[in-house]
Amino acid sequence: MPSISQKGSAMPESPIRKLVPFAEDAKKRGAEVIHLNIGQPDIKTPEVALEAVRKNTIDVLAYSRTEGSDTYREKLARYYAGNDIQVSVADIIVTTGGSEALSFVMGSIADSGDEIIIPEPFYANYNGFATGSGVKVVPVVSRIETNFALPPIESFETLVTPKTKAILICNPGNPTGYLYSKEEIRKLAALAKKHDLFLIADEVYREFTYDGATHYSVLQEEGLEEHAIIVDSVSKRYSMCGARIGCLVSKNKNVIRTAMKFAQARLSPPTYAQIAAEAALETPQSYFDDVKEEYVARRNLLVDELKKIDGVQVATPKGAFYCIAELPISDADDFAQWLLEDFRVNNETVMIAPAAGFYATPGLGKNQIRIAYVLDKERLKWAVHILKEALNSYIG
Repeated sequence: MPSISQKGSAMPESPIRKLVPFAEDAKKRGAEVIHLNIGQPDIKTPEVALEAVRKNTIDVLAYSRTEGSDTYREKLARYYAGNDIQVSVADIIVTTGGSEALSFVMGSIADSGDEIIIPEPFYANYNGFATGSGVKVVPVVSRIETNFALPPIESFETLVTPKTKAILICNPGNPTGYLYSKEEIRKLAALAKKHDLFLIADEVYREFTYDGATHYSVLQEEGLEEHAIIVDSVSKRYSMCGARIGCLVSKNKNVIRTAMKFAQARLSPPTYAQIAAEAALETPQSYFDDVKEEYVARRNLLVDELKKIDGVQVATPKGAFYCIAELPISDADDFAQWLLEDFRVNNETVMIAPAAGFYATPGLGKNQIRIAYVLDKERLKWAVHILKEALNSYIG
């Protein structure tokens, strides 16, 4: 029998999606599954984006330009300028989601065996993108006790080797919800310049910052123009996960020129989705104000309710819409599967994301879960109640 590749064998499963068969089986058996496992916002997509697709009069659904349409990139450049990020149309490549942007970045800056330093826990698919590119992830541990703040910069520097190509952060973070401060970004920027590394920032949750905090982009930092790369997406910003439109942004011309070759290989990003994404840029600030207010209320409720459960420790997110909770158990993977297979309250159960898959260091995060607070407050409170009852039963 022909064998598959070592790369394919090494490709990790998604900790978010690997439990889907158990959830589907629970539903077939009549249970209602409350999804706390995936960052699919329940916030409505801006009507202006949906209308742009409904009213379009395209006769031939043709390829778009490889780098994305001129009009969309022009409006993107204005959007970034409104966020104090000064870039030109030539600095932007539109991609099929932020995922493709990350793949292009890794393919453009690193060869097989090269290393990228990432604070963990991190977005689980970074492991997949790295494996697909033959890149080694070198983790730096951040801890729940410090709310997943940036580890000491010395922790990064001791890991720099001749193979190190970049530092990658998610800001605000998935799965932690941590928002890096300007001072933390500047420490990373200084390290990147000192060792001639790229500083890649996944900034897809830029709009979602709480408690008066503001987002500071790597492309706002002066002197970092040749080092900074932004990965971005419309998925969470406009609740348009299914559009699959993202972008790669950098002032480093070699990065853009190289990424374009990867982009040409996949021809072009989807046309209708670009039309929707372009229209979404007209979304008024009031939309984000309302969304932020809702997420803050959900965050506060979630954290307060989790803290009422004996033995649970939770980090308070500063952005995005995720939090990490540490449970009084030894194996969150087993617990998450048991929830779907065997536990019900009023014939309902919850689906959570075990956090071990968000770490690269073996053994870390085994007693942690990620919760996405993308449910309305009443439903969220009920879900935490089910989780509490489940823990009592599971531990007992």
